[in-house]
Amino acid sequence: MDEAIRPINVQTTKQRIKSYSSNPGSLILAVLVGLAALITFLTLVFIIGYILVMGIPNLKPSLFQLEYNSDNVSMLPSIINTVGMTLLSLVIAGPLGILAAVYLVEYAKKGNKLVSVVRVTAETLTGIPSIVYGLFGMLFFVTALKWGYSMLAGAFTLAIMVLPVIMRTTEEALLAVPDMYREASFGLGAGRLRTIFVVILPSAVPGILSGVILAIGRIVGETAALMYTAGTVAEMPKSVMSSTRTLSVHMYTLASEGLHIDAAYATAVVLLIVVLFINWVSGRVAKMIKKG
Repeated sequence: MDEAIRPINVQTTKQRIKSYSSNPGSLILAVLVGLAALITFLTLVFIIGYILVMGIPNLKPSLFQLEYNSDNVSMLPSIINTVGMTLLSLVIAGPLGILAAVYLVEYAKKGNKLVSVVRVTAETLTGIPSIVYGLFGMLFFVTALKWGYSMLAGAFTLAIMVLPVIMRTTEEALLAVPDMYREASFGLGAGRLRTIFVVILPSAVPGILSGVILAIGRIVGETAALMYTAGTVAEMPKSVMSSTRTLSVHMYTLASEGLHIDAAYATAVVLLIVVLFINWVSGRVAKMIKKG
């Protein structure tokens, strides 16, 4: 079998060499793409390696105590705050983004002007800097609604930030589901709503989860917006109206003060591990749902 495949591979390689020799522009583009991929990979390896080398030696058991004080800048309260902030933001933005995408794909008529306006708005919101979201959250949630610096104000601000990402990725995932799935479900007598929740959404779960993973990455790594809305109090929150400090804000605060740079590097390692762990869990969940 390998011998049968080998001539095809050789022939394909010869065809590529011939096409490159006849069209030098294709060769230049191929070299540039390969070079860009190599630079991206090496940059990622360098950043991760630098964080691990600088941060792992500074990881101490004292950094994982429940109490934060001037002598021990523990990150455990910030870890718990990060998990709570992420879950609360996803509870707000997840259903809204998914249901909005379902409406745009399954219910809105083709050529609907509302759909075009929503898509342009979502793409525009994706490109707005996070500090602008932070100023809006401070003026609206913190000041106008009088929520103060709280986890709830930060979660709503982050929900607005990640809503376009979840909505657009879910929309693309729903559009990728073949129309034959819908036709087969309708042919068996299922209604539109049942078809959406039983056939279409389960088929689009991997794409939807990719959007959720992107949203989680932005929530976990956000700093500017949370400083204006959630505050910087490094304590366990008593309620959603308490001021909190996430891992990214904790790391920024330690680095900006200049007194605990080693703890800031250790926090960066934990933040990296948290993001990788969330991505791994999301991937496992997507595979389980797809097999089920």
